[in-house]
Amino acid sequence: MELMERGVRPSSMMSPRQVRGPVLAVLLCSALAGCGSVAASQAAAPATPAASATGSATSVTGSVAPATSATPAAPAVGCASVNQATSVTVRRIMHLVEPTRMGALSMTQRKTALVRALFGQFCNAVAHADTQKGTVACPADFGISYSGTFYDGSRALAKFVYGASGCQTVSITAGGKTQSTMVLGTASAAAPRLRADMAAVLGVPASMLAPPQSQVNPGGPKKPLR
Repeated sequence: MELMERGVRPSSMMSPRQVRGPVLAVLLCSALAGCGSVAASQAAAPATPAASATGSATSVTGSVAPATSATPAAPAVGCASVNQATSVTVRRIMHLVEPTRMGALSMTQRKTALVRALFGQFCNAVAHADTQKGTVACPADFGISYSGTFYDGSRALAKFVYGASGCQTVSITAGGKTQSTMVLGTASAAAPRLRADMAAVLGVPASMLAPPQSQVNPGGPKKPLR
């Protein structure tokens, strides 16, 4: 019995403290290795969608074509510019001096309301030109007419000629085009204040636009309408 007991080597037992040390070391190493792999994978990851979107937006912005400026419209002239008129020059033309005894006249009217009212009457008349055919008995025509130009500042808008004696006539010239009519029928109805507005621009009574003798028909020849 003693011999057997001597031959058997007693097994050694490790305390819990001795086991805990190696286990903690293994776990720590594993954790460190895992952190290293995570850091490496993050470093190798591609650019975030936000960065990619920013780059895309930059390229789109760079490809936008510059805006083109609109071509300005040409300034209006003629009857389209009635509300732009600021002045009118007027000159009396007398083809026959006797028996009128009317002096020469040249003036400029700068009252905007008067200027535009006359311009509008002229335009209404030519826009509704009389279309009657045949002949009409006109008052005596002493060859008195008024010509002038409507302006917007220094820019000419339209030229006019107003025949004040005999059968009244109106012509408007703008942009190389002339419109004219006798102030009868539809033209007279469309411009009922033409004579009064012409007198207002000149600053005289309407009866002074032409001599009183020309307002009656002394039996002169008839004038063809067309």
